[in-house]
Amino acid sequence: MTDNQNLLAEQRRALILDEVRRRGGVRVNELTRRLNVSDMTIRRDLDALARQGMVAKVHGGAVPVIEASTHEPGFEAKSVLELSAKDEIARAAAALVVPGSAIALSGGTTTYALARHLLDVPDLTVVTNSVRVADVFHEAQLTGGGAEARRGAATVVLTGGVRTPSDALVGPVADRAIRSLHFDLLFLGVHGISVEAGLSTPNLAEAETNRCLMRSARRVVAVADHTKWGTVGLSSFADLGEVDTWVTDRGLSDGVRGEVVEHLPGLLVAGEEPA
Repeated sequence: MTDNQNLLAEQRRALILDEVRRRGGVRVNELTRRLNVSDMTIRRDLDALARQGMVAKVHGGAVPVIEASTHEPGFEAKSVLELSAKDEIARAAAALVVPGSAIALSGGTTTYALARHLLDVPDLTVVTNSVRVADVFHEAQLTGGGAEARRGAATVVLTGGVRTPSDALVGPVADRAIRSLHFDLLFLGVHGISVEAGLSTPNLAEAETNRCLMRSARRVVAVADHTKWGTVGLSSFADLGEVDTWVTDRGLSDGVRGEVVEHLPGLLVAGEEPA
């Protein structure tokens, strides 16, 4: 299977998962017609999603998995979801970054996408507790050529800490490192967003590390696609009003947008002109 075919499979499975969550279940024959692929291809897709714990297979189709508030999917499982939305969000968020500034990126697949869009912004200082985000900048340095090519490249500070399933570093070591720093802008990936719970995560240690990141930032920007709305993890770490801007995608419904702007100072929908 070629790389292009792999990418198409990931996109197709992301569409299937979104349909399962939105409708509460799907049938194989409906998906074959909508996606114009074979019955066997859809069944393989459902098998793959079921192995990742994303759906539960039933006779003739699949239904959502009811996740506990403590369930934390791994980075690889989350990285195949909402790919185009995450890229749009990352592009819009990158436009907020001023060359030469000090920024922080938390763990998450959306902040990982954002890191790739920041490679051409010169003279950044990047603080992160994400192994994956740090790897993006490190690999860019290795493939950039000689010293001339590296001029203006980001200076990256990777906190220590205990690694989570999402490849974020959390705990007392990470918290101490973050408390000693100050940055202009924080980009925060989140597990869930809601009016009642605010921003939340299934990982208690990650919640405290995120609080430290927020306290060290002059401005906080949440980056999360529309499927995060209404999801509630075990531990809340911020109210909506503590976030300056939420950058999301066009999948967020008009009704939810109206609710969000009542509680959150700024809403930026990628691909649309700011209101």
